Amino acid sequence: MKKMMVVAFLLTLGAIGANAQKFALIDMEYILSNIPAYEMANEQLNSIAKKWQAEVESLQQDAQNLYKTFQADLVFLSAEMKSKREAQVIEKEYEAQELKRKYFGTDGELFKKKESLTQPIYDEIYNAVKDISEKQGYAVVVDRGTAMPIIYATLKIDISDEVLAKLGYSK
Repeated sequence: MKKMMVVAFLLTLGAIGANAQKFALIDMEYILSNIPAYEMANEQLNSIAKKWQAEVESLQQDAQNLYKTFQADLVFLSAEMKSKREAQVIEKEYEAQELKRKYFGTDGELFKKKESLTQPIYDEIYNAVKDISEKQGYAVVVDRGTAMPIIYATLKIDISDEVLAKLGYSK
């Protein structure tokens, strides 16, 4: 019985302590959409991605053209020439796939470029949120745009505009 009372007391203290915590929300999409440097970085990334996609598509088209030519000439080719031309087609297709992987793979050039352009912006936002949280005593700051478990939150605790103001992008 004594143990049950101690456990109940500790749970009550924990609940009281948890209620004393201050929470805040931010909307990262809203913040990023109000930072011109982020928009410029996205435009630059889109431009680079289009250029690289055109390169990949050009190589893929070359491979298709080689294959069509190979198919058209197939009846006229000797066994040695068939295997040589087939190898050329396979090599061109492989080259296109490798270029696509180099540019757009999980650790590709586009990913690295995006990280190099956006990481300083994210770091700046993080530092602004940290400063505001320390000054106003927030124990937790949650991104309401990506935090799925949040069903409802009042906008009174949304500090997105405050973060923008701290970054120098107030409206």
